[in-house]
Amino acid sequence: MAPACAESCRVCRYSPWSAVMLDNGLRRLFQNPDRILRPYLKPGMAAIDLGCGTGYFTLAMARLAGPGGRVTAVDLQQEMLDAVREKGWREGLADRIRLHRCREDMLDLADQADFVLAFYMVHEVPDPVRFFREVRALLAPGGKFLLVEPFFHVSREDFGQTLDRAGTAGLAVRERPPMLMSRAAVLARDEVPPVP
Repeated sequence: MAPACAESCRVCRYSPWSAVMLDNGLRRLFQNPDRILRPYLKPGMAAIDLGCGTGYFTLAMARLAGPGGRVTAVDLQQEMLDAVREKGWREGLADRIRLHRCREDMLDLADQADFVLAFYMVHEVPDPVRFFREVRALLAPGGKFLLVEPFFHVSREDFGQTLDRAGTAGLAVRERPPMLMSRAAVLARDEVPPVP
């Protein structure tokens, strides 16, 4: 977690204003969800969008997973899940999207997924090791976890510590894809059991 931004993240955590800033056409110019997700998500896959917000990535995940796939959209705030539900219906994707309201200290999710996304949210998690253990349990064999953090909130050193915590929880870095204005890593279940 990036301690320097913890208070500001609590204040701005997906307020209606930040939702507008995170879900607009201009964002597609530098964070195109199809381009970011396509290497990891194929038709028929099960996927989870952790901290889905208003569904910026959720809808793209549902399109890429196709009619045979499913996406679980997870968020702490019911207002965000309601926005995802509305957009899903509007775009004809609602039958592929399941909504799940997590607790502040726990995902409380038992799904298995081929792909899990946590985009710009891990720095807000109160207990990262516990969070990463839950993510590890969600990954199906061969599943991938794309972790992306904002470089303006999370320093290189903080991101390194985040990856160390993920390693403690039994997740290993498989690649470090370049991503504009972000620090990113693709992780998978480590063959070595996590540290208890």
